Amino acid sequence: VQLAESGGGFVQPGGSLRLSCVASGFTFSRSFMSWVRQAPGKDLEWVAGIYPLYNQTDYADSVKGRFTISRDNAKNTIYLQLDSLQTDDTAMYYCAKGGGLLRERPRGQGTQVTVSS
Repeated sequence: VQLAESGGGFVQPGGSLRLSCVASGFTFSRSFMSWVRQAPGKDLEWVAGIYPLYNQTDYADSVKGRFTISRDNAKNTIYLQLDSLQTDDTAMYYCAKGGGLLRERPRGQGTQVTVSS
């Protein structure tokens, strides 16, 4: 399993970013995928997930209405659109494969999102 995130950066509160994650080494189109994040000194936090069939999505309450997860099975890629960013959204963002315990899900190296004025 290989996952490569990109798209992070520095943004002011209220700004937007779009994260991408390219996957390889497994049958992407049949896999549940998610985004998780880890802020400094805090545990991993689940952010959003997308199912392989019908692209059903689910979100943490903290990001619902602000973040949008999507996938392109032809490109083996998932995305996370981050809008109305807040300082509390500052974290390393990872894409992860499958379900189960967050820390046990295969994930990439991450992409840093920093929200600050």
